[in-house]
Parts: sequence; C-alpha cells; structure tokens
Amino acid sequence: MVDIRNSSMDTSLPLTESGIVISDFDSHYGSAKRRPKESGRSKTVVCRVRMLDGTDAEYDVDRRAKGVSLAALIADHLNLLEKDYFGLTFIDSDGNRSWLNYEKRISKQIKVGPWEFSFEVKFYPPDPSQLQEDITRYQLCLQIRNDVLSGKLPCSFVTYALLGSYLVQSELGDYDPEEHASNYLSDFRFAPNQTPELEEKVAELHRQHKGQTPAEAELHYLENAKKLAMYGVDLHQAKDSEGVEIMLGVCASGLLVYRDRLRINRFAWPKILKISYKRNNFYIKIRPGEFEQFESTIGFKLPNHRAAKRIWKVCVEHHTFFRLMMPEPPPKPKLLLPRFGSKFRYSGRTQYQTRIASSLIDRPPPHFERTMSNKRFTSRSMDGGMSALGYRNRTMSESRTSDNKRHTLAGPIRSPMGDDFRKKDRQSIHQSTFVPGFDNSQEFIQQLENKKPSGGIPVLPTMDHFRLNQQSPELINGGNIKFHLMKMLEYQMYVLIFFKHTCFHI
Repeated sequence: MVDIRNSSMDTSLPLTESGIVISDFDSHYGSAKRRPKESGRSKTVVCRVRMLDGTDAEYDVDRRAKGVSLAALIADHLNLLEKDYFGLTFIDSDGNRSWLNYEKRISKQIKVGPWEFSFEVKFYPPDPSQLQEDITRYQLCLQIRNDVLSGKLPCSFVTYALLGSYLVQSELGDYDPEEHASNYLSDFRFAPNQTPELEEKVAELHRQHKGQTPAEAELHYLENAKKLAMYGVDLHQAKDSEGVEIMLGVCASGLLVYRDRLRINRFAWPKILKISYKRNNFYIKIRPGEFEQFESTIGFKLPNHRAAKRIWKVCVEHHTFFRLMMPEPPPKPKLLLPRFGSKFRYSGRTQYQTRIASSLIDRPPPHFERTMSNKRFTSRSMDGGMSALGYRNRTMSESRTSDNKRHTLAGPIRSPMGDDFRKKDRQSIHQSTFVPGFDNSQEFIQQLENKKPSGGIPVLPTMDHFRLNQQSPELINGGNIKFHLMKMLEYQMYVLIFFKHTCFHI
C-alpha cells in the first residue's frame, strides 16, 4: 500500500479564471461547465474621413449605424447647414470610387477593411452665388481646387492664373510688397504642373485684387470656375456600340459623352425618357426630335455590372436633385407578388427643398479657418462682402431668370409659405426641427397647389408645376426611369382650368 500522504505527487487541481475546478478528465474531454463567452466586438467603429482641406478627422460610429449618422457628425463638426450638396465616397472591394448610401448601414457597404471615407461635393450648384453661407462656398472652393490639381477640371494657363490669384487673395489678403517676398507663393499649388511663369502671372493678378475680402475673392473664384466645361461632371469609363473608348459624364443638366477629351454629344434631362441598365449595358431612351417620329434607344457598354449600376444610380440622384421638387417616395411592397429590379431611390432633399431651407437660415456668419495652402490663417466669414460685388441674397422669385438658364428646373423657386409666415414664425421655429418637417409633408404639397398668383396677375404655370401631381420618375425593370408624357389635350384642360380660377383675381 502506498501512503500518498507523504508522497511528493501534486494533487492540486487547476482552477479557471471563474474559479471552476477542472479535472484531468474535464480538461481532456471538455467540461460540462464551460467558460463564459468572451465579450464580443466593440459596438463602435472608428471612421477616418479625409476633409476637403486635406486634413483627417476621426469619428466613433455605431457598428450598426447608417450612413446618415456619419454625415450628420461631419456636418456638425464643420458647422454646415447647407449639407445636401455634399456626400461621402469610399473605395469598394473592386477598387472603384463609390458614393456612400445614407439609407443603408455602413457595414453593408464596407464589408472588408477600415472605414475610410472622403468628404466631397456631390451636387455642384450651377449658380454658386445662390448659396446662402460663406462657409458653404468655401467648401465648394476647396473641392474645385482639388479638381483642378488632380486634373479632373482642366483649364488654360490664363484660367489657372486667374483662379490661383483669387485663392491667394482669399487667404493672404491684399498684396504687400514688404510682407510678400518674391517667393511668397511657394506654398501654394495652382496647377498639376506648376511653373515659375505661372507663379509670376498669379502674383501679377493678385496685385489687382486689392480691397477684396475673402468672401468676395471666393465668390469671384466660383463665378469663373462654373463656366469651365468640366465643372461638376462625374465621369465614367464606357464604350459605344462600335467598341470605341468613351467617357460618360453626369452633371446637373444631363448626360454628356466624351471622346478623346472632347464632348461629342449631350443629352439634357428633358430629352431623356428612360434610363436603364442590364448586366454591363447602360441604356437611355431619347425623346423623338422635331422631325423624328419614333423614340430611339442608345446603349453603352460598361466594364462590368457594378459599373453599369453605379452610373445608373448617379443619374437617378442627379435627376432627382436638380429636376424634381421633392424625391419620389419608395414603392410599397405588394403582397404575394415578387418585385423585380432595384429598390434604390434618392432619399435626400432636392435643390428646390435645399434652397427653401437655406432661405430660413437665421444665424450670424460662422467663424471658420481658411486653408488654401500649407499655411493656416484664421479669418472670419464676411457675408457683407457680397453686397460690395453687387451680389446680394436674392429672393427666390428674383432669381428665376438666371435659374432657368443654369439648370432645367423651371418655375420660380421660392418658399410657398409666403413672407408673412416667415416674419411671424422665423424666430419661434428652430431650423433643425422645422425644415425637415414640411419638406415632403402633405400640408406642404397642398400649400403649393393652393398658391394663388401674387397680385392677382394670371401667370401660366410651367410644365413642372403640373408634374407635381403626377408620378414623376418611375423606376421599373431593374432600374428604369420612365417620364410620363402629358397629352396635349390634358395640358390644354389644365390651362383652361387655371385661367378660369385666376380670372376672378385680376
């Protein structure tokens, strides 16, 4: 018999972290009482965003959050109220640049890799002078500067110099011979391939901008940039029916076709009846011309199916933002019937709604830091500088003539609530709670329909006013936009009803 009391054998049993005894049998075959599960992944994710001035910002976002949550954090950080012109881009799994969908979870769009984004201008305003705040125009200036430096916005030598001189005036102020030495422009970048001759020309033009405030210089910058041929054009690689390499550009006015850096065709939004994609093909159906009888369909071949869907989405968003008064509500699911095609809709505010919201902004000009070069100079927004240029915050009705020339949305863009409403309730209703409340409400639509001509003068409504009561763009068959054509008899009936309604107000 072996006396184990005096034996040197170690009879102690191992303990787990939770204090559970594990025997040799348990350690080999597994214990009935397992360890408690370790805590899961962190509920928040760090999002790194590259701003337009080249700086990086990090935000802690819930892992299950949608894109709109991150967009709201960035807008609050930048103190932006006119945020509907901007968006977030990321590099997808195929290495292509894509826009973040605000209505979907971020985790569904970025499945692998870190959450890294770029804050960019998504919808370039055709008339930047109608932006309400200087801070919005400043962000647009930064975007155009990046487009110029990347070669996305090609310019001539004179345009490079002119745009560069306004950037210098915005950041450095008036030219001072004692303070500004011969190499004072060394920190600035004006063109992809900058030369000493270009810097001399910029310095020469800078001397002529004496007295301009930063806000005035930036407004001059935007007024010259908007005239460039590639301003606000989102390019996509494609091939035509003959297999020739082309570029398709989507902008505020419609769809553009480029070959060898030259524009060879243009399809305005009113001319396009339907847009669709199937596999890697992208199709547009064109309205018949004056001497044509039938509609025509033009097809383009994209690199793959995702590229075709990407340009279709960009077209849907641009058409909705610039052409419609309010976005189309998502379709209601039908019971027992399968749904074919994409459910994608643009869910943000349109340009019409954005301008109404901007007209209700009532706050002092915000302070922000202007950074057009590697240096950083603190400056203050000066909205009063626009009046010195002859620009002022025009009312929506005053800008009707210029609006129709720069974009395709017809009709006066003005708040349907009236001046009396804005005077009484502007102080009592907060901007963040009021504007989203009436953008798409039935009350808002009803007030639009019941709006009488000011002064009792009968004014013939435009076609876009009649389209308000119709189903505007309809997405069908895997992503088709079908514009319902109004019959001539229907249109004449509307005209007769309108004059009958307004003849008593003359």
